[in-house]
Amino acid sequence: MSEIRLYVTSTEKGAAHILDILSEVFGEEDLAIATTEVDEKRDIWEASVYMMADEEEAVRVRMAEGIGHAFPDAAIRREVIPDIDWIAKSLEGLKPVRAGRFLVHGSHDRDKVKANDIAIEIDAGQAFGTGHHGTTAGCLEVIEEVMRARNVRNALDLGSGSGVLAIAARKLKNIPVLATDIDPVAVRVAKENVRRNGIATGIRLETAPGFHSPAFLQEGPFDLIIANILARPLMKMAPQLAAHLAPGGSVILSGILAGQRWKVLAAYNGVRLRHVRTIWRNGWVTIHLRHG
Repeated sequence: MSEIRLYVTSTEKGAAHILDILSEVFGEEDLAIATTEVDEKRDIWEASVYMMADEEEAVRVRMAEGIGHAFPDAAIRREVIPDIDWIAKSLEGLKPVRAGRFLVHGSHDRDKVKANDIAIEIDAGQAFGTGHHGTTAGCLEVIEEVMRARNVRNALDLGSGSGVLAIAARKLKNIPVLATDIDPVAVRVAKENVRRNGIATGIRLETAPGFHSPAFLQEGPFDLIIANILARPLMKMAPQLAAHLAPGGSVILSGILAGQRWKVLAAYNGVRLRHVRTIWRNGWVTIHLRHG
């Protein structure tokens, strides 16, 4: 079955606004949403939603309803995506990403690792998270900062994707890490990446939607919870996340567009988590919060 891209053409500012709207409409669903610069000089951008062909009709209707008020003249266009592993193809040309002491690289760039680097090898796969996205890089930076400054005895990587953040926490300190994802394919890929990075024990990987797994009670409460997901599900799960956080623990949240940060902060202030720091990367933010 073909993958379809529905998209709207606008300016950079307009595309960012449309992305905010689409994130509100589809934020809790398994649909990829993105903006792309088409022509820098003419300020032409595209805001897109990706889906399978059988979802197109329903997504088009909701997309039109979502953006219709703010962008009544916007035309929703359609593109059929060729059946190519775009993640693998795009990663071929990507350079290693440095975030603090972490260096995330593909197998073709092992020679770029320096003596004091904490190297994480992630090749193209079916799960999100190669380190090149601003949310992943931001999380890596804050993970190092938190684990250097505080006594972290265990960690949770919620929505682990490729497993890069769980691997980072385990490589930085010899602590138990629980990594969960709603997608069983992501969990399988993460297990492969854990093995690729020479980690034999210490990371438990589970398929679990939200906090619905006995693993959370078995492994928690957690001194550090990392959740790189999307703003709406992060806000929705704030009470549960706080309930699984150990006293004095830290939370790292990402997958949040800059314009959504105040809503996320409000949700977590409501469960008595205190804002420590926000990192900005390419229009996305990573937020560090602390209990107590």
